[in-house]
Amino acid sequence: MSRPSAHRLTPAGYWLLGATFLLVLGGILMVYSASSVADYVQYEDSAYHLKKQALFALFGAVALFGASRWDFRRKHAGFSLLSPEVVAWAVWGVSFVGLLVVEIAGVGKWGATRSINLGFAYVQPSEYAKLGCLLVTAVLTVAWRKRRLDTRRYLGWLAGAVGPMAILIMLQPDMGTTVSLLLGVVLVLWVGGVPGRWLGIAAGVGIPAAALLISLAGYRMERVTSFLNPWADPTDTGYQIIQSLYAFGSGGINGIGLGLSRQKFFYLPAAHTDFVFAVIGEELGLLGTIAVIAAFAVFAVAGMRIAFESRDLFGRLMAGGLTALIVAQALMNMAAVTGLMPITGIPLPFVSAGGSSLTLTLACVGLILAVSRYSGQTRVRLVRPGNGRGSKSAGTAERWRDGGSRLSRVDGRGAFAGRGA
Repeated sequence: MSRPSAHRLTPAGYWLLGATFLLVLGGILMVYSASSVADYVQYEDSAYHLKKQALFALFGAVALFGASRWDFRRKHAGFSLLSPEVVAWAVWGVSFVGLLVVEIAGVGKWGATRSINLGFAYVQPSEYAKLGCLLVTAVLTVAWRKRRLDTRRYLGWLAGAVGPMAILIMLQPDMGTTVSLLLGVVLVLWVGGVPGRWLGIAAGVGIPAAALLISLAGYRMERVTSFLNPWADPTDTGYQIIQSLYAFGSGGINGIGLGLSRQKFFYLPAAHTDFVFAVIGEELGLLGTIAVIAAFAVFAVAGMRIAFESRDLFGRLMAGGLTALIVAQALMNMAAVTGLMPITGIPLPFVSAGGSSLTLTLACVGLILAVSRYSGQTRVRLVRPGNGRGSKSAGTAERWRDGGSRLSRVDGRGAFAGRGA
């Protein structure tokens, strides 16, 4: 009997990896198509963003592979750099320091200061802050569920971890990323089974607070009014969404053809970043946009299956939270680009141009795959020897990765199921 590797991906893991590969590959292609004209004018190199996106995809693939090999279940004697607690707080701490650096020496663009210039690349610490808060929330929730933290301390640590991050990101200002960060935390809490009334209280406080923040900033109110009626100011606040809708309308069912977008000729702002989905709709039509939505649907189902098949609580929270966060960001981007919600500035995961977003999102996929690899359920069919190949006395056992088994039709004397050591 040959036994497969104990750390093989589950079928859901392969589906998740396949959906990710298709989205990244399609994203590289569409970034090139959407940016080629502007790049030729600005850099005299129509492949400028293509090269950058392909390079970041390569870095992201390395991050994905490394993260997928993290055995977060392994028990270590004493302090370990690879324990979930250390990794979570390390990511949180680096992100927090990065956000402080942004406030001191950040690089501004389009009225917001969000990046740090490293010389060879620009980094947005707010992207990594989302991962740090999500991992810390998972670690704290595990400790609370296992009664290592009482409720008062749990809520205090949670507020202390998430609150400062949200405040620093809002100071950039970047309300879209703040909302996605808080949404990711809520999704982890939901997967972790916290009482529904807690989430209701959070929504009751958060929604009015968001409305207040929108009303206090004129440019945020302009986004809301342009969402409600973009034609009220078609040359200013409503210009971007109108040009996006033109792109979708021009594409029709089949699209006008790959590389043939007219909106990328300086009509549609941020065509290769936040509004790349509009270029997809123009060039590939309704069928192209449905293909993107279908890929994210496969990603969502596979990621959630990995989460709920996990026997490790931290793994379940991490995989479920990361999957929900990535898919929620995709939905927010597509809704904003199609005029179903105000523009948030959130990129389309895997597809939009942007090094921080792409590399981090691929690293997050690697963490989800780590859950599939190290704590997902995979059945190995064992055949007991009998009198012949088709003998009824041949029995089978379904052995699971945790060492247990489910037996059936042993020696032809009926059927039973059980779990063994």
